[in-house]
Amino acid sequence: MTTMEQRPAAGAPSAADRADRVAEWAGPSRTPTDGPLTFEELQLAGRNRGMPLEALRYDITPTGLHYLLVHFDIPAVDPAAWRLSLGGLVDRPLELTLDELRERPSQTIPVTLECAGNGRARLTPRPLSNPWMFEAIGTAEWTGTPLGPLLDAAGVRDDAIELVFTGADRGVQGGVEHDFQRSLSLAEARRPEVMLVYAMNGLPLQPQHGFPVRLVVPGWYGMASVKWLRSIEAVAEPFEGYQQARTYRYKTDADDPGDPVSRIRVRSVMAPPGIPDYFSRRRLVDAGPVTLGGRTWGGRGPIQRVEVAVDGTWADATLAPVAGDFAWRAWSFEWDATPGPHTLACRATDAAGETQPAAAPWNYQGMGNNAIQSIEVTVRPTP
Repeated sequence: MTTMEQRPAAGAPSAADRADRVAEWAGPSRTPTDGPLTFEELQLAGRNRGMPLEALRYDITPTGLHYLLVHFDIPAVDPAAWRLSLGGLVDRPLELTLDELRERPSQTIPVTLECAGNGRARLTPRPLSNPWMFEAIGTAEWTGTPLGPLLDAAGVRDDAIELVFTGADRGVQGGVEHDFQRSLSLAEARRPEVMLVYAMNGLPLQPQHGFPVRLVVPGWYGMASVKWLRSIEAVAEPFEGYQQARTYRYKTDADDPGDPVSRIRVRSVMAPPGIPDYFSRRRLVDAGPVTLGGRTWGGRGPIQRVEVAVDGTWADATLAPVAGDFAWRAWSFEWDATPGPHTLACRATDAAGETQPAAAPWNYQGMGNNAIQSIEVTVRPTP
């Protein structure tokens, strides 16, 4: 099978030597726990960031508020020297500069991205990785060139079944040193909305968001949208790299190969009403008419319905017009808030009939947790 592994330079350690060397770097146990946050989780949380839920008010998330997950390090890329290679099982291998990519036909579309681990910290026992609650989301206007025409220009051969995308970020996970790599089937890669992106919200990509070029795969969880892209390779066999075969899987335990994570599960999130208590984040709301609102999205078809519950009683919310095939949709709900403690919740249903569960099925890596959000509020009498 053709792979995208880098060839070591003369005198560099072999792959076997590297494997022996990194075996001792495997790190502490990642067995799910009911205990307090670990040092490693706090370290990851300090490097990455979520979108504050009050930013749900924006149709397009400001770049500085968009969620961010950097898997290894943010690589230093010289845009003048950067090249994107498209090779493997193709008739006409390509090598493109940034200017050449920008000269190709472009499109700008709003796309909601969500980390596959969003909601991981709410599972019991808690899988050990970045401890997301609800905030690993964001919607940006992405500008780039569709991937499909580039594949046509390269002449992908009939025996190719997948494309392997390699980023410039490299590190160690599970004792394995590797580049961050993911693959897509040719059918998925040829969807007209799958793009090689060089701008976000009208400006060049920022370093942390994949400068100079990244892949964006609308409808899929964020791991598919490989950042700092440097090569694309057409291969004849399923790709078995670490980030494809060992992680981003719905697994029952450490030894279960699991099923691959792909499209975003249906979800709705409410913007917290009122004002927060600093430490607990419990909300304080004034009695009387209150407009609740939020966003809903998913990767398996349009959203058909959003419901809101006040103390367990569900009623339909009002959906705003669709902003794009792959962008979140606003919703609103009018609530006559009465004094005292209340629990608010929201849930969405998509065109396939999938509805958010009260409790998502547990999985070992904490992937795809789309369980219903609930918010505790205290309503105070109007002065």
